[in-house]
Amino acid sequence: MSDIPGEVVATTPHHRRRKPDWLRVKLPTGDNYRKVSAIVGEHKLHTICQSGNCPNMGECWGAGTATFMILGNICTRSCGFCNVATGRPLDADPFEPARVARSVQLMNVKHCVITSVDRDDLKDGGSDIWARTIRAVRRMSPGTKLETLIPDFKGEWHNLATVLDTRPDVLSHNLETVRRLTKLVRVQARYDRSLEVLLRAKRAGLRTKSGVMLGLGERDHEVLETMDDLRSVGCDVLTLGQYLQPTQRHLPVVEFVHPDTFARFREEGLARGLRFVESGPLVRSSYHAEKHVL
Repeated sequence: MSDIPGEVVATTPHHRRRKPDWLRVKLPTGDNYRKVSAIVGEHKLHTICQSGNCPNMGECWGAGTATFMILGNICTRSCGFCNVATGRPLDADPFEPARVARSVQLMNVKHCVITSVDRDDLKDGGSDIWARTIRAVRRMSPGTKLETLIPDFKGEWHNLATVLDTRPDVLSHNLETVRRLTKLVRVQARYDRSLEVLLRAKRAGLRTKSGVMLGLGERDHEVLETMDDLRSVGCDVLTLGQYLQPTQRHLPVVEFVHPDTFARFREEGLARGLRFVESGPLVRSSYHAEKHVL
């Protein structure tokens, strides 16, 4: 990655970049993968592993873990990078917390990651379902560590507080990209509002975490500035991964960032005081999440 500005341009079927060798992943397989897949299907659960086409699904599900996505699988926002469907969601399901908790118990999950779509259509932003799900998992699996990858609740801080009051082991909220590209990548989000989410979580005494995608046209110094911004609000954990274009309707990949660059950014993040930095082309928000509560 260089410091020359990358220009995001429209893509066509003939414009898609070919993936380099370091982005090859194995197809999901194995008994544990099939077991997890069956439980997810039986209990009508949504996982970001599936909705987000995560390249690590085979590895994570093969180890008997998954990231659960609550509040449905239709998002009220239309971020340029995300493969989750956008539209008018169904009503929140009051039985979802119990189903998720039962599945965590059946899968014997030791570290459970929960995320959600944005539910800007709900007055509470979905915070009640969030809190009930966390409490249900805790009741049924008291030994399970909980990580919550939450939305920004449109800056309605009382809704955020509903989640913070449940005191998850890790509170995660992704910046996704550098300040300059936020409006392009996360149309309805605000960079400083996301920092405020992390700051309020840290002030509540929680371990905090964020994630950033590379390859969207950011410059080296902007990545370092983002690390500084995260440290300024006390962020503990950062994940850096390669952006992959889900479909031709989504933002194009400007650059496939070399693994050596990811390794350098990892060292830069640790030098800046981040406690954990997961940095690599295939890293995603919940990758090696179990290590971040040690």
